[in-house]
Amino acid sequence: MALMLQTFAAAKLDAMSKMWVSMIGIGLMVLAALIITYARNKTKGWIRLVLTLVAVVLLIYGVICGLISII
Repeated sequence: MALMLQTFAAAKLDAMSKMWVSMIGIGLMVLAALIITYARNKTKGWIRLVLTLVAVVLLIYGVICGLISII
């Protein structure tokens, strides 16, 4: 992930690249919301914890992609 951040930060992204990075970020955030919804409604115990942690990681990556697309 750090290499990806350095690559995107070093290179000036054109408009299409920014669009794709922002779409990836939006997709990751939507996927995180769906996983969290499923975890809260359908699971219990350690499976719920694992799904919640996966959703948090996806949300963080989605936010990073969103921030990269703004720059």
